Amino acid sequence: MIKEFKDFIAKGNVMDMAVGIIIGAAFTAIVTSLVSDLINPIIGLITGGTDFSDKYWVLSGPAPENASLQAARDAGANVFAYGAFFSAVINFLIIAFVVFLLVKAVNRIKDAAVAEKEEEAVAGPSSEELLAQIRDELRARPQV
Repeated sequence: MIKEFKDFIAKGNVMDMAVGIIIGAAFTAIVTSLVSDLINPIIGLITGGTDFSDKYWVLSGPAPENASLQAARDAGANVFAYGAFFSAVINFLIIAFVVFLLVKAVNRIKDAAVAEKEEEAVAGPSSEELLAQIRDELRARPQV
């Protein structure tokens, strides 16, 4: 069982997945900053200064008047945090779009490499052409 586990871990796919998860975790901080520091202020500017990340409705419990989302949660209020959800949706869409662009770029590079290999394979003579050339050269030799 330990040998099977070592074989599983040693496979390239598992290592690739681990690297992807680590890079994805680091990338999450960048996307979160992009959304909260750049996109949300632009949306707030368009909507008249509204910051959606701190918008909520109190469903039940005590909540201070005009308190931030965190202050309402700290006070024990049951909140419907639609602004935080909106920010999470924006984060997801940005991440999905960036991953789409990365996959598209990798596929384009991969397709170009495959096309280059096919061109190299086509550039040389086919096996039939080589055999015909050998036959013709043998016929052209003087008979002994």
